[in-house]
Amino acid sequence: MQYQPPFTLNSQILDLVANIAQKVGQVDAYGQLNRSPRLRKKNRIRTIHSSLAIEENMLSLEQVTAVVEGKHVIAPPKDLLEVQNAIKVYEEIDSFDPTSLDDLLRAHKELMGGLVQEPGKLRSGNVGVFAGDKLIHAGTPAKYLPSVMADLFAWLAAGDVHPLVASCVFHYEFEFIHPFQDGNGRMGRLWQTLILSRWNSLFAWLPVETLVNECQDEYYDALTSSDEQGDSTRFVEFMLGMISHALDDVLASDSVVGISDGINVGIKNDAAAMHERLLLLVHENPSITVKQMASELGISTRQAERIVSSLKRDGKLIRIGANRNGRWEVR
Repeated sequence: MQYQPPFTLNSQILDLVANIAQKVGQVDAYGQLNRSPRLRKKNRIRTIHSSLAIEENMLSLEQVTAVVEGKHVIAPPKDLLEVQNAIKVYEEIDSFDPTSLDDLLRAHKELMGGLVQEPGKLRSGNVGVFAGDKLIHAGTPAKYLPSVMADLFAWLAAGDVHPLVASCVFHYEFEFIHPFQDGNGRMGRLWQTLILSRWNSLFAWLPVETLVNECQDEYYDALTSSDEQGDSTRFVEFMLGMISHALDDVLASDSVVGISDGINVGIKNDAAAMHERLLLLVHENPSITVKQMASELGISTRQAERIVSSLKRDGKLIRIGANRNGRWEVR
């Protein structure tokens, strides 16, 4: 009987899948990620920076950008090599088959080359994840890794589950198994991106890792919670939420529409319209909260926060006074 990772398709997961599919359709309709090499490059840099920052790489976003552009960067050799390896792997992401264990090993060899003793090989010893001196998770015993990984890839290849859910389940199972001596976190996130990009190519450029980096505590809490529950349901809910928020950011950004690169796409700039609606709300009620803005606009609080940040950065909106008793002013 084929291995079936334990998880539950509850109403929250089904709602998130439907919501994400709708947002993907909106992004596809604009086609901005396909039309704008500049935006794709920017998002890829954010992805690499964030995925490595989770692993305590010290390079800033500006330094990662400089490395991508071939500029000289002064940084710890290990941190610099991590970025250079990640750039190479993400550039080759289309060459990997998400259902191939051999390709997973090839990707690990490129991602961790020069950083670990046996890149591209399943670990030969046992490992554990520690919080200080406390063991919080023990990886699958090394002797079982070949069969366990073969089972996981066979399940993924069967394609019985929607790719959005399958990518999250695979990500969790991968971290639970911990097949490599090191690099499991960044490999798990890379492979989820790969699985999603085979469903829709925009995911090759969507910086979900940026949100995961911003929500690291919740990310690890979701992993721990799923460990305790004995299935990946909680982690699937969390990662689908991150994907949904990442799409919100794309749809809310000024870059969403009107990126023509010399091509007249003839589409109204919905992002600019959303910004104008928010400014009108603030003009009518200077003491309005971000949560109230989100409710009025029918968007998430996080999306409203991103729009407010963008308007403040552009000098169109300023905050006067404290958060509790202050007010907004439109410029």
